[in-house]
Amino acid sequence: MEFSRRQISVFLFVFLFGGAIFLIAVDAEVVTLTSETFSDKVKEKGTVWFVKFCVPWCKYCKNLGSLWEDLAKIIEDEDEIEIGQVDCGAEKSVCTKVDIHSYPTFKVFYAGEEVSRYRGPKQVESMKEFLLDAARNATQAEAESDSEL
Repeated sequence: MEFSRRQISVFLFVFLFGGAIFLIAVDAEVVTLTSETFSDKVKEKGTVWFVKFCVPWCKYCKNLGSLWEDLAKIIEDEDEIEIGQVDCGAEKSVCTKVDIHSYPTFKVFYAGEEVSRYRGPKQVESMKEFLLDAARNATQAEAESDSEL
């Protein structure tokens, strides 16, 4: 059985396009939070949010490079943890509401409340360990308060 050039071209197009879609779907997501979405997202039941607050002109924020995306890739298998970011230049009301005064600032939210602030080294592994501990503590505290009722 022989294939025409057109058939081969169509096959290659479908194969390559399908592969590109697969790569996009597998890529971990950092959710950009805005004044319209921030409150609703960080209040999501059963979800821990680790949020980076930055501004485009901050050299320390720029020096993070792909750190935030790399962390999102490592955390993507954790069903109850989301990685978010807020541009404080564009979303001043959000940053004012959660008391952001320096950049970058990293905070953990659970059930609409700030539960922790990260002040450690700007390294993926350190941030991952901090986040997993903060998530465990937040969900455990909620479980304990629910059992007391």
